Amino acid sequence: MVYPDAVFYVYVLRSESDSGFYIGFSTNLRARLRQHQDGESFATSHRGPWKLIYYEAYTEREDAEGREKFLKSGAGRRFLRTQLRHYLNRVKGFAARGSNLDDPTPH
Repeated sequence: MVYPDAVFYVYVLRSESDSGFYIGFSTNLRARLRQHQDGESFATSHRGPWKLIYYEAYTEREDAEGREKFLKSGAGRRFLRTQLRHYLNRVKGFAARGSNLDDPTPH
């Protein structure tokens, strides 16, 4: 299927209540973030508020979906830990090696 001028986003949110992470995919990042903040997403409704800490944009849906799957894997979480090392080190009480980015369970 062809999506004219469509952009597909893969994003990482950090819970400000429990410091956990959520990795997701959307075609409308602003609307999706609003849904997370408003508790409209079952997977994140009990862990907000959320802060967007990372995103990537793709022109092909399949590329974005593949990237989301990768980021939810152990290797993807290691990539994010390296990519976000400055942010993770700055967050109070947060050690990059101790984050749940080490946890291979998709959130």
